[in-house]
Amino acid sequence: MPTFADRLLAFLTHFPAATALPDDVLAYHPYQEPTAHGLLTQFAHRFYADNQPRVAILGINPGRFGGGTTGIAFTDPAALALHCHIPNELPRRAELSSQFVYQLIAALGGPQAFYQHFYLGSLYPLVLLRHGLNHNYYDAPALTQALWPDMQTSLREQAALGLRRDVVVCLGRRNGEYFARLNNELGLFERVVVFDHPRYLMQYKRRFVPDSVTDYARVLGELVSSPTF
Repeated sequence: MPTFADRLLAFLTHFPAATALPDDVLAYHPYQEPTAHGLLTQFAHRFYADNQPRVAILGINPGRFGGGTTGIAFTDPAALALHCHIPNELPRRAELSSQFVYQLIAALGGPQAFYQHFYLGSLYPLVLLRHGLNHNYYDAPALTQALWPDMQTSLREQAALGLRRDVVVCLGRRNGEYFARLNNELGLFERVVVFDHPRYLMQYKRRFVPDSVTDYARVLGELVSSPTF
């Protein structure tokens, strides 16, 4: 029987790459690169090799130094080696969102406990670059419109991985607005919890990061009933 890991690998590997996007934006498909695909496969089979229903925590779209490098959402090469114990030879370029997320994961018992209950992903799963720099799907109305059908596909297919439908967590206030529109169209999740994005917190609210980690851990802990939390 296919596991959550099997379904996730199929979803990410075969997700269609967008072509001819407006404003010089390019969509990069990290999951088809041999190194990232290999690391993602190890990660999925280590943490998702079951059919446990999980709460989705969805970001915007992957950045080039985190998921765009490792193939794993909110996980830069250093976090992958240090916290997930998956060795890799990738450059140790730190990614701010990954640093926050793995503080949060540590507060919830570490990767093994966390990924048993939660799935980290992105509303749009491919890396978006403009002139070589990270770009968000909502940075220009024409880009959002061009990607909207693929974002609908992304959300439908991720929900079908085996996610809990009673609640979903969205990272980023603006991301949450677009997520609400998509969810209203598709009717996939009953309740949406919106957090400030990890990068925003690390970049503009760093002195409050310990408090944010505590608050986020409390809210996420309330979504699951395992004594681990």
